[in-house]
Amino acid sequence: MAGIPPPARGWGPRRGLIVRIVLALVVLLAACTSSRPPEVRPATPAYTEEGLASWYGEPYHGRPTASGVTYDMHAMTAAHRTLPFGTWIAVTNLENGRKAEVLVNDRGPFVAGRILDLSQKAAAKLGMLEKGVARVRLAVVRWGDGMMAYPCWEVQVGAFARPENVERAVATLRKSGWTTRTAPAGGGLTRVRVTGLSGRARALEVARGLSADFPGAMAVPCPPAVDEGRP
Repeated sequence: MAGIPPPARGWGPRRGLIVRIVLALVVLLAACTSSRPPEVRPATPAYTEEGLASWYGEPYHGRPTASGVTYDMHAMTAAHRTLPFGTWIAVTNLENGRKAEVLVNDRGPFVAGRILDLSQKAAAKLGMLEKGVARVRLAVVRWGDGMMAYPCWEVQVGAFARPENVERAVATLRKSGWTTRTAPAGGGLTRVRVTGLSGRARALEVARGLSADFPGAMAVPCPPAVDEGRP
């Protein structure tokens, strides 16, 4: 047929060899890929929580916190019941969308239904100073390890203003066989605690068991680290 050049001499055999080599490489690569296990990256333990947050300033400014450091109401810090000291958390005010990151270095709040007590500066950044209480979501950014440093733990069931409430709480606990003690707190409050517990794990277990009668029950380190701090 005129106008169509003949195939190059010798190309046919070489082309077949090249095709076979390429196919062999594709099969080998597929086999290696399918036998390779997927990459597994260690995940940071996730923790989120939603609830009410409050804030505290005076008269606690300059006083020791539960972690032993001095409370600075002008720093970005917070009190949480169980998160390890040194943990950084991201807090979102669900009522206005404002966000802040704070360092957990104290214990609290001791009011049922609240999950976080913020420093004055953190509350200002979240736009909740005037209202005082806001619904928030918190998420751990980086875990701390300071919580396990304390060898002695107790369970605080509450901090009461009225003496009759203190007496009632103590009587209820002692009737169930618990050893108790009371200690003065700021603002005219009196703490009531269960003592004689063997470590943090036991304190957490006892706090869960007492939460039906005392919704604010929480595990706290033994004094002196706590008693000079907030209620």
